[in-house]
Amino acid sequence: MAVFKDKVIIVTGASEGIGRALCLALAGQGPRLVLSARNEPRLESLKAEVESKGARALAAPADVSDEAQCKGLIERTVEEWGGIDVLVNNVGIAMWTNFEDIRDTSIFDSIMRVNFFGSVWCAYYALPHLKKSRGRIVCVSSMAGFSSAPTHTAYAASKHAMFGFFDSLRVELYGAGVTVTMVAPDFILTEIHKRALDRHGRPLGDSPVPESKYTSAEKCAAMMVRAMERRQRLLITSRRAKLARWAKLIAPWLLDRVAAKIMHDATGGKTF
Repeated sequence: MAVFKDKVIIVTGASEGIGRALCLALAGQGPRLVLSARNEPRLESLKAEVESKGARALAAPADVSDEAQCKGLIERTVEEWGGIDVLVNNVGIAMWTNFEDIRDTSIFDSIMRVNFFGSVWCAYYALPHLKKSRGRIVCVSSMAGFSSAPTHTAYAASKHAMFGFFDSLRVELYGAGVTVTMVAPDFILTEIHKRALDRHGRPLGDSPVPESKYTSAEKCAAMMVRAMERRQRLLITSRRAKLARWAKLIAPWLLDRVAAKIMHDATGGKTF
């Protein structure tokens, strides 16, 4: 049985990467997908793809760093389809630079507004509708949300904040029928790494980590669909990330050393 048949699912950051792969993975179940991101042409091309696979879709461009646009996204969804069954907070931006090398501190505001506040605002305006449908909130955080992440200080802060907020919201919603699924990917092959901000707050333009070290967005999306269907509390997408979670509790000093080595080896010791 298709769990998400005719369900209204909002996916932010749908134009690329995990978001796009997730929409394509869900499409065969026949949901009503709300595709949101800033890139309208990419949303329109995705709309055609998911509809060819059996979904109905609405392309709804929005910049989640703007609270008014988050509210507008929710309102447009409800106007179009009468409710919301699943909210997937997927959109995100990253960084690659040491804290002391940062030359434009607005990087912290930019990352927090997109990764954290964008998710909070979407959840705030969607929650009354999710309570009516006894729906699901799905948040794509990161392995960096529970472990150290050198060269990713602002990014890690935003992902830790997501865990703190949505784990707390889960408890508030106990008995309301709304579940919260947190997703913690490891390195996933997406555009987020090419668009990661450097020390000047500008996109890198190319990923500093070789593609061979990444997991595909499609594999991550397949795991997410299963977790969403089961209303799973937490999905960690790799063995390495699972080990890191436990290492932080048992041997945090070891995790620090390993994280530093992984980042150094991945980037060749470069500063961006």
